[in-house]
Amino acid sequence: MKPSDAIEEQKLSAEQESELKHPPVEEAVEPVDPEKLKEDVEERARQRPILQKIAAKIRKEDAPYREIIINSESLEKRVAVMSEGILEKFELERAGDDRLVGAIFKGKIQNLEPGLKAAFVDIGMPKNAFLHYWDILPQADSSVEVVRDTRTDAQRQKKDKITVKDIPGLFPIGAEILVQITKSTIGSKGPRTTTNIALPGRFLVLMPFGGQCGVSRKIESDKERKRLKEILRRLSIPEGMGVIIRTAGEGKRWTYFVRDLSILLNQWNEIQARLDAAKQPTCLYKEPDILERTVRDFLTENVDRVLIDNKDDGQRILDLVSRVSKRSAGKIAVFEENIPIFERFNIEKQIEQTFLRRVPLSSGGEIVIEETEALVAIDVNTGSHKQQKDNNNNFILQVNLEAALEAARQIRLRNIGGLIILDFIDMKNRKDRMAVYKKMKTEMEKDKAKCHVLQISQLGIMQMTRQRHKESVSSGLYSTCPYCTGRGTVKSARTMSVEIQRRLTNVIRRLRTHLDDEGEDIWLRVFCHPHALERLRHEDERILLEIEESYNVKLSFRADPAYHVENFKIIDARTGQELR
Repeated sequence: MKPSDAIEEQKLSAEQESELKHPPVEEAVEPVDPEKLKEDVEERARQRPILQKIAAKIRKEDAPYREIIINSESLEKRVAVMSEGILEKFELERAGDDRLVGAIFKGKIQNLEPGLKAAFVDIGMPKNAFLHYWDILPQADSSVEVVRDTRTDAQRQKKDKITVKDIPGLFPIGAEILVQITKSTIGSKGPRTTTNIALPGRFLVLMPFGGQCGVSRKIESDKERKRLKEILRRLSIPEGMGVIIRTAGEGKRWTYFVRDLSILLNQWNEIQARLDAAKQPTCLYKEPDILERTVRDFLTENVDRVLIDNKDDGQRILDLVSRVSKRSAGKIAVFEENIPIFERFNIEKQIEQTFLRRVPLSSGGEIVIEETEALVAIDVNTGSHKQQKDNNNNFILQVNLEAALEAARQIRLRNIGGLIILDFIDMKNRKDRMAVYKKMKTEMEKDKAKCHVLQISQLGIMQMTRQRHKESVSSGLYSTCPYCTGRGTVKSARTMSVEIQRRLTNVIRRLRTHLDDEGEDIWLRVFCHPHALERLRHEDERILLEIEESYNVKLSFRADPAYHVENFKIIDARTGQELR
């Protein structure tokens, strides 16, 4: 990966050297023009196949155009769920990440804490899992309407008689126990678990020890609920097991549920076989990767298109979808343009706001988001329109309503959990405060995580809690700052490696479009921090070699500890020109 000896080594200018020794300059992120997004979405909606257009009309006349855009790279896969061109859900997964939430383990009770009413369980990981006594008792889910009882006599007696006081006797230290992780390791805390096992499928959720069957209350149509209840009564469900029909099952035929139940039962049989063979605490089952979870959890009838920029992963998604819904297979497409997929659909700009402290609102106001150890604070400001509030008595209400909408969206995108405090602009009118409260409550009902929202106080403060399953998105992308020993954060070497590779790919693609001879060699030199270079030369060396081979490009690197860890430059090795 060295440029030819015939090419004179290019050095950075004094100004470029100085820039690399400081954090990259943050450019102001302007909100994406809603009108531009709307125009782009309308154009894409017009290009749908005629059958999809007819189905959308039948389903709901004013249904928004929904897309799932997937950026699949070697180290990182990113999924964006879009509604009318606006980013509604963002998830990412990196190679080697532990998919702990939903994983099932064979464990052993290591310690009992009567004061905490909890057990600590050895599940074969460095940290023992936390198991509250309440999570051992059979639980009823208020979000599900129970339709059918399949409990055994033993299960009925257990539910009626067992109490928290009985737990230490039933599960003494050293006892083996089957647990499922409900909350991943966060900071110094071990994972939280439950004995109420649940296996999610495409249309059903199987609860091997549940003993009760029901329909999700999120399905609102009485006629549809009645039809699904009848299907649930006809399904051949083993005694003692429970099944819940998910919202994705709305409108589906009988055969879809039979097929999904068969897949889940086979999955459970495999888990039981591993459990019988395991001698020590170990993992028996892990949730599928982000691609399969996307198909399972997000690809519903309301989704108009799924677009992915990797042919192999696109074929894999197509195979997965074809197993459960051949009609949905026509929605899968591979993105083949040269422009990066997230740039093409204005997703990258929207994601940038996910990591900003200040998020601008289209009215001119802004919300400021601060994550702390104990809680997350969201402050609403009038921003540039502060002087205009006297001209419009309803301006404060409008800003607060817009802030509620954006705050709910940012909470979902950033995966913020725990206690959240929102400081709205003061409103004297109780009617206005109730309007903002109802708006926030309505928006948070779209969230799959459980939320509890309290009304706005006279001080303009709203308190809410959101279920936390895993760390927020930002905590997965940043590591402790080596400059300030924990007082701030900088991007990790892994993140910088991803960014350098992505920038290299983008730069090479653009250069290729301007070259007359597609076979002509390209020589690039990358200047970066030693931490990033160490990652590139060891763990990610194979990917760099693939980039060189795929694009007929020669890469060389120069590292200097004086460079800032978050900064890098890509230089044309022949001309010395900086490439962005």
